[in-house]
Amino acid sequence: MSMNELPRIAFIGGGNMATAIIQGLITSGAQPDRILVAEPLKQKRQELTNQFGVLPFPDASTAVCDAGVVILAVKPAIVETVLSQIADTLLPNAVVISIAAGVTIDAMMSLLSASQPVVRVMPNTPALVAAGMSVLCPAPHTTDAQLALATRILDAVGQTATVRDESLLDAVTGLSGSGPAYVFLIAEALSDAGVSCGLPRPLADQLAIQTLLGSSQLMSQTGEHPAVLKSQVTSPGGTTIAGVMTLEQSGVRGALMQAVQAAWKRSQELGAR
Repeated sequence: MSMNELPRIAFIGGGNMATAIIQGLITSGAQPDRILVAEPLKQKRQELTNQFGVLPFPDASTAVCDAGVVILAVKPAIVETVLSQIADTLLPNAVVISIAAGVTIDAMMSLLSASQPVVRVMPNTPALVAAGMSVLCPAPHTTDAQLALATRILDAVGQTATVRDESLLDAVTGLSGSGPAYVFLIAEALSDAGVSCGLPRPLADQLAIQTLLGSSQLMSQTGEHPAVLKSQVTSPGGTTIAGVMTLEQSGVRGALMQAVQAAWKRSQELGAR
């Protein structure tokens, strides 16, 4: 499906993630006048209109009445309120895509008609630069074609994957959803280490960022397992293996695994509320 063939898309909320998806869609060829944004803040509506040429609406119920796709880009705490507001004006076959963390498909379906197509998505912040990772989970009654439509939209801001078991989204949250924060922490630590060794801060920042970026691209483009690539740069008795041994002795591998598990468990707790 080309971007010109997409139905009208209504965004409920005009925050950072909505802005990222809008930008990705338009960059990929979507027509701005087929993108509608419901945003209560007048200044934000004006900014989005000026930047992208999208159609602004002050209220959600009006924005969705002619949309084939509705993207819920609001805080999790108000998703159910928003769904209550738009339930009567949604088109019967409009695909509802939620990027609100922790709001289950069942919670959304309790406020919609039993046949309303729903797709729950866990994106991450690199979507802001079209390098995101979004994992989609469709409701059982959502068709393959409707899932493909949602996937096409999220493809505009990075890579996508699909799971059918909604409980796996908690694990996704722990890994890719929260993962950027782990990477930022690692980047900061690498830069601080460089400064401690005498490097100027700007150079240390550049080295840390490009090392992480280049290493990620090397893994992605070669398809090699990380262990293989690590082995290729650890010469016997060399500097790199000395550094790697220190990381292992300090428990860095285990700490990262525990961080993912902690975020996974917290996501489960929030979803159970």
